[in-house]
Amino acid sequence: MPDDFNESEINDDETAGGEKDAGSGESFADMFESYMTEQKEVNVGDRISGEIIAIGDKNIFINTGTKTDGVVEKGELLDKDNELPYKKGDRLDLYVVAMSDGEIRLSKAISGAGMDHLLHDAYKTRIPVEGKVMETCKGGFRISIMNKPAFCPISQIDTQYVEVPDGYVGNTYEFLLTKFEDRGKNIIVSRRELLKQQQEAAKKEFFAHVQAGDIIDAVVKTIMPYGAFVEIYPGVEGLIHISELSWSRIGHPNELVKTGDPIKAKILDINKDTGKISLSARQAAADPWLLVNQQFKNGDKTEGKVTRCMDFGAFVEIAPGIEGLVHISEMSYQKRISKASDVVAPNDIIPVMIKEIDMINKRISLSMKAVEGDPWMNIEQKYAVGQQVFGRIEKKESFGYFIQLEPGVTGMLPKSKINAAHNPADIEKLKIDDPIAVKIEEIKHRERKIALSVEGDTDDWKAFAKKEAPPASFGTSGGALGDLGQKLQSAMNSRKK
Repeated sequence: MPDDFNESEINDDETAGGEKDAGSGESFADMFESYMTEQKEVNVGDRISGEIIAIGDKNIFINTGTKTDGVVEKGELLDKDNELPYKKGDRLDLYVVAMSDGEIRLSKAISGAGMDHLLHDAYKTRIPVEGKVMETCKGGFRISIMNKPAFCPISQIDTQYVEVPDGYVGNTYEFLLTKFEDRGKNIIVSRRELLKQQQEAAKKEFFAHVQAGDIIDAVVKTIMPYGAFVEIYPGVEGLIHISELSWSRIGHPNELVKTGDPIKAKILDINKDTGKISLSARQAAADPWLLVNQQFKNGDKTEGKVTRCMDFGAFVEIAPGIEGLVHISEMSYQKRISKASDVVAPNDIIPVMIKEIDMINKRISLSMKAVEGDPWMNIEQKYAVGQQVFGRIEKKESFGYFIQLEPGVTGMLPKSKINAAHNPADIEKLKIDDPIAVKIEEIKHRERKIALSVEGDTDDWKAFAKKEAPPASFGTSGGALGDLGQKLQSAMNSRKK
């Protein structure tokens, strides 16, 4: 019965239950009986849930649900910033560590402040105890609990694999006593079991409030070829598939993240029954295509990384998450391309020019040859009708030969012109890449066509071709023929005389 309760205040009618309290509608006797019925007994080792009723300078007072309030030291509840994260009215889960006539002493766990006999009670009632990791030893750690030595197997110090045991030395943790023998001379403890209990409770709290679409902070825990497992809550992990790690295309997750990296992710799907969670890091970030028009415009020249090669072209990433296509027709002016892999390979860094941006379909057309320059530009300033030039046979067809005058500039020597030559049989014996002297008959700039004919006696330029190595570049600015071309020209001129 409360100390301030006075039996003399109860009159006969109230004792009989006849007089009702005007405010509550209940008799005093009913209220008293209800009060006494609601009281519960607690014992050392019990875990109770109580409401904060007052906060003092050193202690916090808790409603234990009994006639006696509980007291817990304020310092035990401070966070890492030395601040109290609780207020009056909040509920706390605490353990009864001592009792007296006027006080119930509470704690988050049994600590060194308790009596030695409490260790045995903690073992029987499975109350957490505080212990300090003193040093490593064979198979585990030596722990000091209430100045008594205890042993914690290395597998029981944490829920995860212990890579650096020395990292635990000097720290104070809560443990569960799993063995207590010889009056405390043989004590074995486990932190892992306690952590698992706490994690299970945390999981229930987490799954009760989280939902698909939430953006959360996580830490990379494990990297696999197909994705990265991240911890989004103590004891709660989810998978970010490799396709959801970044807007950029990557071959392996370790190209982007490593174990321990913080990462922001969006919850795509959550199965509260199985605990499986699918996450996306790229969807937690802005779509890079929203900024494309601010970064690039048609005609811009930039560099990009080749991500994939197809027969029809190569995909090139010009910014994180922004890919464009270089079609094989846009790869080179200087040679014919049959497939992209003949020119570039994945991870190559290449210069490109932006031809067209299609924001609706998220496509960008790129060109490699536009960066290197069009050899047909000012072609009429380099070559003139009637000019004699030196070239190589690029391709032989039944209707004539394609002659490369310089990289990217090819002319056509028709079969009719070959037959009209001084010695057509010698020309027909020529092979691909063999040199040949020709004359410019016609230039069609817009159509990129040059018509050629054969000039001079075949024996003249054939003899010089065998004697001299052909120049690296067949045509130069102004139509100069190079040393070999000049010798061929001189030979043909002297024969005419």
